[in-house]
Amino acid sequence: MKRSKIFFALLALLGLGSCNKDAGLQLPALFTDHMVLQQNAFAAIWGKAAPGTQVTVSSDWGAEVSGQAEADSTWRVDLPTPEAGGPYVLTITAGSSTLTINDVLLGEVWLASGQSNMEMPLEGWPPNDLIQDSEAAIAAANKPNIRMFTVAKNTSSTPLFNVEGSWETASPEVAGQFSATAWFFAQKLQEELSVPVGIIHSSWGGSAAEAWISSDMLTLEEAFQEELAQLKELAPKEAEYQAWLKSRPTQTLAVTEGNDPLIGLDLYNEFGSHPQTSHEDWAEMNLPGVIENTELGAFDGILWFRKDIEIPASWEGQELVLDLGPIDDRDLTFFNGTLVGAHEEGGYWQTPRSYQVKADLVKAGKTTIAVRMIDNQGGGGFNAPADQMVLRLAETGESIPLSGSWKYRVVGEIRGTTLYTFNPETNDFAARPSLSVSMGNQTPTALFNAMLAPLAPYTLKGAIWYQGETNVGRANQYMRLKSMLVSDWRQRFENEELAFYYVQLAPWHYQDAEGRSSAHLREAQRRMMDLPNTGMISTLDVGNVNNIHPARKQEVGERLAFWALANNYQMDLPYSGPLPDQSEVKGSELHLTFTHAAGGLVVDKEVPNQFEIAGTDGTFYPAQWKLEGDTLVLSSSAVKTPAYVRYAYRNGSQASLFNAAGLPAPSFSTEPEIQD
Repeated sequence: MKRSKIFFALLALLGLGSCNKDAGLQLPALFTDHMVLQQNAFAAIWGKAAPGTQVTVSSDWGAEVSGQAEADSTWRVDLPTPEAGGPYVLTITAGSSTLTINDVLLGEVWLASGQSNMEMPLEGWPPNDLIQDSEAAIAAANKPNIRMFTVAKNTSSTPLFNVEGSWETASPEVAGQFSATAWFFAQKLQEELSVPVGIIHSSWGGSAAEAWISSDMLTLEEAFQEELAQLKELAPKEAEYQAWLKSRPTQTLAVTEGNDPLIGLDLYNEFGSHPQTSHEDWAEMNLPGVIENTELGAFDGILWFRKDIEIPASWEGQELVLDLGPIDDRDLTFFNGTLVGAHEEGGYWQTPRSYQVKADLVKAGKTTIAVRMIDNQGGGGFNAPADQMVLRLAETGESIPLSGSWKYRVVGEIRGTTLYTFNPETNDFAARPSLSVSMGNQTPTALFNAMLAPLAPYTLKGAIWYQGETNVGRANQYMRLKSMLVSDWRQRFENEELAFYYVQLAPWHYQDAEGRSSAHLREAQRRMMDLPNTGMISTLDVGNVNNIHPARKQEVGERLAFWALANNYQMDLPYSGPLPDQSEVKGSELHLTFTHAAGGLVVDKEVPNQFEIAGTDGTFYPAQWKLEGDTLVLSSSAVKTPAYVRYAYRNGSQASLFNAAGLPAPSFSTEPEIQD
């Protein structure tokens, strides 16, 4: 009997020891201090722990749930949440491991995603891409009940477990870095609902829709099969490349208190600029050109470019001008080792570089021009016409061409908020593992894997989306992709009714303001409103035909919020501009009725005519118009029997049609098929 008691006591002690051992408890970055959980829901919380470990999540509002880590170390629980409130504390325990999450709010949680017009921060990208009234908005951003989690940019050939980022509480010190569209959306919700609002912001300028869709879903689109197969084969090599990167020296690029970490950066500046540095064995690149079109492929980072030229004896002692055209994104430019110009701040990617070279620097013979270029987002490179890259005499304009072959060496690669550095003297970058596919912001499924999949299944109320510029020219395919994306996200976030509100593209010239390529894409966006629980806002009245990043983001964010307030929070307010409904031909007139036209339609007569009609031959002519309540009556002497109508159907169109609430109609066409 005594032996039995001793045996069972030992078993108990062994069991107790196994329960108390370090379980290797891990949480994704989403579950950190200051986070917002969806109120009145079962909020998904997950992480990793040793297989078989029991994990318990408890809250100081009284809810507690437990689960067990699976064989692959992952665990998940669904924590019941009451109505909005906080701050609260969450405690997660597994074995002897305990993690505490402080300052947790319960409220409304939304995902914001897309390309540059969603990414564009509240402080803008000066000097050219500005947010209207941003200074006042930032100064008034002391709103602790609004929180934003910004996902760092990343790509992956396979779905990742985690992202890089943190929850930030709104204040004037940090709000300038928040997505402007998402900020104004959140601010409007918070004002109207008086509850905390959390935004998970995951976007990347220049990204294509297909980059945000899973490979499982994209297999339905034939055009991407080859790329998807290549990505599948890439996975082992990508892991090798990531391991190599992590062995390199790093610097953080996280913005702190508004400081730009890319300003004042010394990355082998002496070596890269010194005229005695040999660059004979450096790689070559033809300039002007875009980095992404070279062997580097989709790449964000820092490069030194160098070119030797011969200064004629007649030029010695004369002032010169160094013209390099726009450099995307930033540069330091040296003439024979002397800094002659720089654009270190962001936002100057469209600004031509034209730098004065003082007369005392100009000596006859060999001279080295060196440029340290930072490409920190989107496509990067030298964007001038070839004949505008010159070194010229300031007085006469006589010039030496600079286009053609330049030597270059990579000294840094940017991944998210980390800069990995490479010594150019030993050409560290050349030792990198080779990759058969270069992934970037337009690679099918690459952003889904790295920046979307790790967020699911975080419990959301809905999503807002501002994207499409990169897909212009592929309108019919975009309709299919958009449907895939919405369905995909609803599955991933385990909510078949997930609200999805998006922005119809604003006018921009797309190299031809009278062209129709973006109008076709806008029409594809409008027709996607047939998807349940989706809604679209028009930005025809707040665009800028000369800037793809229009400044009036407050209207954009608030109009998206109107859709949410009306449809998700049952507020009685106008939330959409007029939408075409039924058309009827009466003799030579086409009568078109609209929904969301309470109080009647309004046409701005100061705007050039935006209405066109066509017969069954599809040839459109400018239309005369008149209003009859919520009906638009159109006719043209050139069209005896009208069949179709178009409104604002050009790249550079303007808004002229509104409802009584002042909300603009989207551009539209009633043709049966969309052109590409």
